[in-house]
Amino acid sequence: MDLFFDYDLPPHLIAQHPAERRDESRLLVLDRTTDSLSHRSFRDLPSLLRPNDLLVLNDTKVIPARVEGVRANTGGRWEGLFLRETPAGEWELLCHTRGFAQPGEQFELSPTGMRLTLVGRTDDRHWLMKPDRPGTAAELLATHGHMPLPHYIRKGHDEPADRERYQTVYAERAGSVAAPTAGLHFTPELLAGFNVARVTLHVGLGTFAPVKAADPREHKLHAEWAEVSADTVDAVKRAKAAGGRVIAVGTTSTRTLEAAAQGSELAPFRGETDLYIHPPYRFRVVDGLITNFHLPKTTLLLLVQTLAGTDLLRRAYAEAVKHEYRFFSYGDAMLVM
Repeated sequence: MDLFFDYDLPPHLIAQHPAERRDESRLLVLDRTTDSLSHRSFRDLPSLLRPNDLLVLNDTKVIPARVEGVRANTGGRWEGLFLRETPAGEWELLCHTRGFAQPGEQFELSPTGMRLTLVGRTDDRHWLMKPDRPGTAAELLATHGHMPLPHYIRKGHDEPADRERYQTVYAERAGSVAAPTAGLHFTPELLAGFNVARVTLHVGLGTFAPVKAADPREHKLHAEWAEVSADTVDAVKRAKAAGGRVIAVGTTSTRTLEAAAQGSELAPFRGETDLYIHPPYRFRVVDGLITNFHLPKTTLLLLVQTLAGTDLLRRAYAEAVKHEYRFFSYGDAMLVM
């Protein structure tokens, strides 16, 4: 099967900052019915959807999961990405420093001075570290952590404004190490005009892990925690019964809804999912998708083309490059119908 999995992108099209206003981004509309593309503004979204359509949002909240500082004994630079807190209160992190750190070594966080002590490593070579101050990981990271921007945005270095802008306006449930970026385009005023339901998927490293398999469809996703409530299931059923379409806001909302429908029908769901959507998957719930432009050679690119179709998506990305859309997390958006 021919897949759209790679493309050339001029570096200057990678957005380094968000649009001045969230809803000022451009919107490329992909219509599979007419096999057509059209250039719109994200503010046009209300005119592109029907009254009974349902938007499904991922209400996860990004935690300030990136920590940086120095090795206490050598002064060498060190940085880490918080992944989870163990029942014993240890932090599991993905870390980078020169040399091999030994258990018992301490790492000082800049600029606050809090220290983490390395206590061991997991089977995945992640570090297990113990903070020197009381409090949950969420409480401590709120003070000592940085927003975990992707490496292609200012080499991962955050600015004060990122605390707000690398977060959706409807974020509620803390747990992600990356934003569900399709939702970054919404303002409260724009959302007020839609029929809305919510799901939760806490975005982890699995969504962005590089695909190493020769056939990308053989890649294995890491599991991520997700939840679909009974209220959301009811909202989806009401929308469908009224002739409306279910429009997932982001690939994470898409995976969450489809994970909850792997039985005979959509049902409440709570737990981990490693559902990997790629051609020729058949969608059970989702009729449309709002998403950003994704990195080459990623599982996200395969998910979108499963809904959009390979040829139409290939044309869409070529059109976006030609018209200099802004790409990736802080970039512009597309609507796939």
